[in-house]
Amino acid sequence: MKIKLKVSFLLLCLLFLSACGKKETQQIPESRVMKGTFFLDLYEEGEIEAIQSTNIVAPRISWRYGNLKITEMVKDGQEVKAGDTLIVFDPSEVLKSIVDAESTLEIERAEYDRMIAQQQSDLEDLRAGYEVARISHEISRIRFESSEYESEINKKQIQLNLDKADIALQRAKEQIENRIKIQKEEIKQKELSIQRFVLRLDEAHETLRQLSVVSPTSGVAIISRNRSTNNKFQIGDQCWAGLPIIQLPDLSSLKATVQINEVDISKISKGLEVQIKPDAFSDSTFTGKVNSVANLAINKERSTKIKVFPVEILVNEADKNLLPGLTVSCRIIMDKLEDVLYIPLDALRMEGERYFVYRRSGNGFEKIEIETGISNTDYVVVLDGLKAGDAIALIDPFTVEEKKGTPENIEKK
Repeated sequence: MKIKLKVSFLLLCLLFLSACGKKETQQIPESRVMKGTFFLDLYEEGEIEAIQSTNIVAPRISWRYGNLKITEMVKDGQEVKAGDTLIVFDPSEVLKSIVDAESTLEIERAEYDRMIAQQQSDLEDLRAGYEVARISHEISRIRFESSEYESEINKKQIQLNLDKADIALQRAKEQIENRIKIQKEEIKQKELSIQRFVLRLDEAHETLRQLSVVSPTSGVAIISRNRSTNNKFQIGDQCWAGLPIIQLPDLSSLKATVQINEVDISKISKGLEVQIKPDAFSDSTFTGKVNSVANLAINKERSTKIKVFPVEILVNEADKNLLPGLTVSCRIIMDKLEDVLYIPLDALRMEGERYFVYRRSGNGFEKIEIETGISNTDYVVVLDGLKAGDAIALIDPFTVEEKKGTPENIEKK
């Protein structure tokens, strides 16, 4: 009976120890040695751009209408059709100019009509005076012709009266001619003034039309960034004439632009395959190819001297979710090795110049020295020491066990 109790007790202890052992090992994160195609890659963030795009710019208007202020605008990413209104600017200053121009034009035209009437009246007076002078001259001429039997003194007086009538008639004629010239110049100046206000009124009406910007084609409206705020344009913002406000990209051909640091740029060449993953749609993956690599470096930011090289990547696919301005993660595949072993970098340990991992052995782990090859961001190639399918620890299992055995952890339990 005692023997049976002892056996039962031993079995219970073994079961308890086994269960505890399983619980401990499950807390050690593991991975498997993988075999297959290993990619030597580089990850960089970029931004989607359209290769061809129609820029919608702020209208170029006269300074007299003040600054352009946005009062209405389509939503970012909204689909539009040709003829749809994209953006409306504040028309208050233009409307005020139209009212002022119309009022001034009405006054100018009324003054023109009064001037024409006054000129006609003045000419009539001058022509009447000319007619009087002509009649007086005719009378003097008749008297002169009939003065044959007059005394010399009378003849002389009649001759003087005729000369005086000649001068008066000539002066009356010249006055009419001069007045006509002056009146023509006055009419010309007034017509120019009227034309100036007509043009200003036409300009104001044309400006009012330009303040409502419509879409020339169908597409998706992408709001540009305001350089003053570094945010996308919004209602209430002011902008300069000619400044790009909205883009209507051709979504059938897109590109991504990334910046590669000067250490890695020598690894990048035209034609390399690229996997593109939008940050906003992490489940979607697109493909592309490196199209161009800049020959000259630029500063990564204004406040730093770090140099980077812009690299242009052509996107192979088109998708409704792939829009200009979208931030994407680009995986540039620089090389690949077929049928090799590789493990996560988290599993690799270094001691001096030697590399090793912790490989599972039964219920525990053993320290195995390995020979490694090239690595990428996440994995490293294993040349010797492991075989496909081996389970390896992603952390140091012995360090974990030591921490569990400390007095502090015992007290917490």
